[in-house]
Amino acid sequence: MMLEKTGENIWIYNGPKVQFYGVPFPTRMTVILLNNKKLWIHSPEKMNPQLKLEIDQLGEVGYLVSPNKLHHLFVEEWIAAYPQAKNYATKGLIKKRSDIKFDKALSDIAENDWKGEIEQLIFKGSLVMEEAVFFYKASKTIILTDLIENFTAETLTGWQRRLAKFAGILAPNGKAPIDYRASFFMGKQQARESLAVMQSWDVENVIMSHGECVFGEGKAFLERAFSWV
Repeated sequence: MMLEKTGENIWIYNGPKVQFYGVPFPTRMTVILLNNKKLWIHSPEKMNPQLKLEIDQLGEVGYLVSPNKLHHLFVEEWIAAYPQAKNYATKGLIKKRSDIKFDKALSDIAENDWKGEIEQLIFKGSLVMEEAVFFYKASKTIILTDLIENFTAETLTGWQRRLAKFAGILAPNGKAPIDYRASFFMGKQQARESLAVMQSWDVENVIMSHGECVFGEGKAFLERAFSWV
């Protein structure tokens, strides 16, 4: 099985690693089966026959979610495979990829299609990127993209571990990488307001696109990871 169940009606798929500045970045997609029996796909990964088979066995793909302007590489494959699905993205990505037809820009208000099941907000304050953050209430799971990266030391070489530690993304003390954090220097108050909303959620688990997830003690992990705010 490629899909790994992490709670009731929620799965993750660990995709292939991608090279970024010589460091192998693990990648991850999240899948939620909503009450309407449609699948909500966060940060779609490169499709392959086995993954598509497992997805189709879960239910109908209803929603494709691209959570920031860096996570768009494979969304066109999913649009082609599931043309009936609604396609959501952040405003930054819609502007960047004008060649892709997105149905709607994500906002601080949960979409009607998943309202009551998934909370959402746009984490603001960065000069370079806004990220959509989601909280699946049934499994008390927050879903992040690049706001926290949490690389396992064993998967890195010596110089890569040193670089990851310098960047602040080495598990178990992962956080936003240093360059991303620096982009908030004029927007710390907006970041604090976004974080306050996240802290109001009853978080137990943290799924992120890059690195080791946290199951249990999620609220304490978030406190440490966002101490820079």
